[in-house]
Amino acid sequence: MSENGCMTDIAAASHLTVDQLLALEPELRASPAEGTLELIVQRPGVDERVVLAEAELNSEEGLAGDTWNQRGSKHTEDGTSHPDMQLNIMNSRVLAAIAGSSERMSLAGDQLIVDMDLSDANLPAWTKLTIGDAVIEVTDQPHTGCAKFSARFGTAAHRFVNSEVGTELHLRGINARVVTAGTIRQGDTIRKVSSNS
Repeated sequence: MSENGCMTDIAAASHLTVDQLLALEPELRASPAEGTLELIVQRPGVDERVVLAEAELNSEEGLAGDTWNQRGSKHTEDGTSHPDMQLNIMNSRVLAAIAGSSERMSLAGDQLIVDMDLSDANLPAWTKLTIGDAVIEVTDQPHTGCAKFSARFGTAAHRFVNSEVGTELHLRGINARVVTAGTIRQGDTIRKVSSNS
């Protein structure tokens, strides 16, 4: 990490095996229905990460200072950033295990790392969540990871988060959008406002 808190890369840790990953399932299933914001990660540039104690969420950038609105998307007709993919959210339990150290967790590229059950059973699409002063909404856009995720955390980890159990629990994460702008802080409680079943 540089002096300004910007992380560009961290040496790879040893990757977990398939058996080690499968052994995580009971702990992952024990993730709480309403959770805690463990990590806030801003992406100011390609492969750059800044871990923040406090941040602003807004409808223009998603996470203020992040590059979501500059990245574009293959999921929109004109290639612009997808409005339902402003925020990437990942379970902190699985990420801590596959990252190997707390310093490497930000490499996943998700802005919000949470200790919370992200499954459809707990957070169906269009569930609204309060975090600090902000309200966000889970969307129906899939989040499956990319080649960078596999390179950083191993092919077994990539297969695991996209496996049957990984898909059920959304271990690679979920997408969300900002409904009400506001300040969020590391350690904030995340609560469900409403959901459509």
